[in-house]
Amino acid sequence: MAQPAPSGLIIIDKPQGVTSFDAVAAVRGALHIKKVGHAGTLDPMATGALVIAFGHATRLLSAIVEHDKTYEATIRLGLGTTTDDAEGELVVASGEGARTVTGVTQDEIRAAIADHFTGDIEQVPNTFSAIKINGKRAYDLAREGKDVELKARPVHISEFVVLAVRQGYVAGERAGEPLRETVDWRETADSSGPTISAVPIAMAASSVPPIPVLDVDVRVSCSSGTYIRALARDLGAELGVGGHLIRLRRTRVGRFALPDDTSGLIGDEAMAATRDHAVTAYSESKTFTNRDGETVTRNKCVLDTPVELSGEERREWLLGRALTMEQAARGAMPALDITPDEAAELRFGRRIERVIGEPTVAIVPQTHDVVAILERANAHQAKPVTVFPAE
Repeated sequence: MAQPAPSGLIIIDKPQGVTSFDAVAAVRGALHIKKVGHAGTLDPMATGALVIAFGHATRLLSAIVEHDKTYEATIRLGLGTTTDDAEGELVVASGEGARTVTGVTQDEIRAAIADHFTGDIEQVPNTFSAIKINGKRAYDLAREGKDVELKARPVHISEFVVLAVRQGYVAGERAGEPLRETVDWRETADSSGPTISAVPIAMAASSVPPIPVLDVDVRVSCSSGTYIRALARDLGAELGVGGHLIRLRRTRVGRFALPDDTSGLIGDEAMAATRDHAVTAYSESKTFTNRDGETVTRNKCVLDTPVELSGEERREWLLGRALTMEQAARGAMPALDITPDEAAELRFGRRIERVIGEPTVAIVPQTHDVVAILERANAHQAKPVTVFPAE
């Protein structure tokens, strides 16, 4: 008799340069399971926690997607971009209120955050986002050169903390270029033009003066649907200097987190212990010839498993790092411990005499059997809306 396919969650520490779909494909290939999905996309430039479910646990993804999240990011003040991150073209702040960052203090940054970007706020997503407009993604419309107008939407920022601020200069050649910390720029009074000393060679070759910027490391805990790129853009606009995101790392999704998460928002000890289950991954370039005879290079997500393992041994190692179906369910939503008799009733589609207020997962604790997702039927009964098969 064939063994049932396993179910659970794997927390992948996604590397930069690959998509969330690439990470899902890596898990699917390693576990030899078709039913695999993720709980919330991470942009290719972002790293960090990607919750990937397999088997019956994929039915929990819709709940996990709505969880709050924690990010650590670097916001570059002094320049904006067309995409609000390091993937776009540079934009220099202009118009009324525009200024350089040389006069911006850490206290001013913190005050702007406290006054305008914490609690319940309205946020306009970036035009290069995955939001659909009349069935088409906003980023597809933007790339086609069409005007994209997205409405402001409510989000909640429970934490927006400045961790560090670094002052420096950039040449302004591209978004995300390294910060140059020592630059001396002087303009002469004669017509010979500017004089530069102590400037890196790459900057000295340019006739444009280096641009002062501030790189601000932050930690943000926020509701689902919050765009950290938009926070970077709006903070820069509030300060009158422009801003964009140059680094983004997600450290927590609800009660699932990476070992380096410092938010302290995971909850109980049992879920905190799951931080040690994360699987790291890395990006590997792959070059091939497509059907049109063109040479194409793409990044591939590779799970960082022990090099001596392959095939079934590698699969078993990954399953050993995964969260069980019970851990996945208890992390995804409120849990209700039920009896085996109640489990039988639920699997027949019947109601049980239990009082619940929100969607809840029913579990038989003695056998670790995840039975069903329940909804409130009336004041004293709960009904099953999703039933999991017995394993």
